[in-house]
Amino acid sequence: MPIDIEISEVGPRDGLQSLSDIMPTEAKMAWIKAQHEAGTPEIEVGSFVPPKLLPQLADTPELVAFATKLEGLTVAALVPNLRGLEGAVASGAHKVSLPFSMSETHSLRNLKKDHTQMREEIQRCLSYLETIPVDRRPKFEVGLATAFGCTIEGDVPESRVIAIAEELVRMGVDEVGLSDTTGMGNPAQLKRVATGIWEHCGRDKLTGVHLHNTRGQGLANALMAVEIGIHTIDSSLGGIGGCPWAPGASGNIVTEDLVFLLESMGLNTGIDLEALIAVRDIVSAALPNAELYGFTPAAGIPLHYEVARRTSKEALSE
Repeated sequence: MPIDIEISEVGPRDGLQSLSDIMPTEAKMAWIKAQHEAGTPEIEVGSFVPPKLLPQLADTPELVAFATKLEGLTVAALVPNLRGLEGAVASGAHKVSLPFSMSETHSLRNLKKDHTQMREEIQRCLSYLETIPVDRRPKFEVGLATAFGCTIEGDVPESRVIAIAEELVRMGVDEVGLSDTTGMGNPAQLKRVATGIWEHCGRDKLTGVHLHNTRGQGLANALMAVEIGIHTIDSSLGGIGGCPWAPGASGNIVTEDLVFLLESMGLNTGIDLEALIAVRDIVSAALPNAELYGFTPAAGIPLHYEVARRTSKEALSE
């Protein structure tokens, strides 16, 4: 059955980068394998950043090499610059995302580059990718970080986000992604920004969103994304994660709650919810000090879940 909404699991990257404890590589592999077996179609397994900056993600090359052997899994990784991109290509990643903060202050703190320098770095990445054979060239996405507001600067004009997206598409990036790094976004804002980008860049240049639940609006924003036609939504098992360089920006959408919401509505994610919840045991065993969130795992899967899914699917098909 074709997938209606693709869920991209970002816990092994966005989740682990904000924890002080380091998860053993073997446990990460077990997590990735179990979540793949539960039906997750895409997993962001790590980030190609210097180990001295994020020792939690120092084993990313090993994880990419491992994950690319799992049949049918799209293996994604974050890269901050050309050097990171080179590492991702060498490891065999299928998809890479480079964060470009719409807040210049956040950009300077996060990647130590202003907007002009970021444009230059992205151009270097694009020039490098042109030298890579098509069969080895990963999809290159630029994530529009702090697109809905910044904890340092405050307001981020929507016109700036749309204009930068249009510029990046002209430069040749495969796609841009909308990222609510600080959890400030609301559904009406998401709709305005997404439709603005589509009007200027084309619908195929924005298909995914990265949302945080910092202020409890994560699922509301995800629902709006689905309603307007976004195909891919990032989330994190147990809701772990956030941005270490954006104060207060904790809390990704909980993958388990997102799957329950979408499947109950009759939308196919391809994910077995019961098997997904069981993956939490691997994470909690390896990270006993980490708090895992999620209303669905806490309350349990309701008895009528399958009936609700079937009823909703039938209603959608009418």
